[in-house]
Amino acid sequence: MATPERSPESPVVPVLAPVLVVGAGPVGLSAAIALRSLGVPAVVLEADGQNRERPGSRALFVHRESLRLLESGAPGLAGELTGFGVVWHTKRTLYRGREVFAKTYPAPPADAAPFTSLRQVDTERFLRKACEQAGATVHWGARVSGLRVDPDGVEVATEDGRTFAGSHVIAADGARSTVRRALGITMSGGRSAGFHTTVDIADPDFPMERLFHYHHPALGSRHVMTVPFAGGFQVDVQCAPQDTEARFSTPEAVREWLPRVVERRHLDHILWISSYRFNQVIADRFAEGRVLLAGEAAHLFPPLGARGMNSGIADAFAAADAIAIARGAHNPVRAAAAISGYDAARRSAAQRNNAAVSQALAHLRPRHWHTTARQRAAAALSSVVPRFGAWLENATYGPKTTSVRSGRY
Repeated sequence: MATPERSPESPVVPVLAPVLVVGAGPVGLSAAIALRSLGVPAVVLEADGQNRERPGSRALFVHRESLRLLESGAPGLAGELTGFGVVWHTKRTLYRGREVFAKTYPAPPADAAPFTSLRQVDTERFLRKACEQAGATVHWGARVSGLRVDPDGVEVATEDGRTFAGSHVIAADGARSTVRRALGITMSGGRSAGFHTTVDIADPDFPMERLFHYHHPALGSRHVMTVPFAGGFQVDVQCAPQDTEARFSTPEAVREWLPRVVERRHLDHILWISSYRFNQVIADRFAEGRVLLAGEAAHLFPPLGARGMNSGIADAFAAADAIAIARGAHNPVRAAAAISGYDAARRSAAQRNNAAVSQALAHLRPRHWHTTARQRAAAALSSVVPRFGAWLENATYGPKTTSVRSGRY
């Protein structure tokens, strides 16, 4: 569904036409905030109802750069997020039950948090409030059923018979994006082997430390991570190749193995149980004509290094910047260049993130004996050479990559 070429004398889309954002998750809401900060009217279309339930922690880690972007779009928002969320001050890594790395950081100033950890449902709550304050309109129960793109604008139809007109569309409607499919944009990549089980547990007094176990001795040498968030913590288990979700991810199964990892009292405070598999796919195009893809509509990564939502927030702000330039352009060539620039920049960022995740996965799910041998040697020498323990700590995330620009347009 390509957008036809416009002649130089074609009229520019009226500046009052809104940008239509499809999806009211963290990425779509971030896009609306970014658009409003640039003076661009924004309308958000969300398939679910306003009172939808969003269980589980899901994307619980908001990077410093994401906080900076959100603050640039809605002053005070970063402070609200960090004020509610938590920052863990200690990171520890164990190998077969023996500590190989530990570091405690001083508590950061309230206005300089390096990140914040909170459940996605809480992140969305703050983002919705910021959207309302900025004047972005959210239409709930507006499931997209059709899309039309022409030289002068876009129209989006919803299943309840409504039609919304705008200048551009930001598709932030997730992994099964209706908009992406309507455009015929395919995704390339695959699914990694194995699955993880996650358990959210309510405990406001949980220690502010992130703990990673290589080969947890009480859980059949499976890797286990515990991560705090506001009001509790998450246990994430890398299941073994022979495991099945029925035997490891059901409530009954969790109640059997969880006391081997945390105190038995936590069995009475389980909030959510889930299992997930790693998809590694990237859309073959991030933009077509007047439509830009963002977040999981454009890419899916394993959650190693918290690259999913954070990369999506970067997409959202970059898309808003590109659209603002295109809307203000007095010729179609500059408008098209802004959109194609978004496509190239954000697809490149997705590829870097994907490469980093692949490296982390190769470390966590080694296919070659020498990788395992290197880990074992690093663990054995970590007490003598601390950098070996630091390597075991950092390799679980993959190399650091830049998923966002240093500044906005």
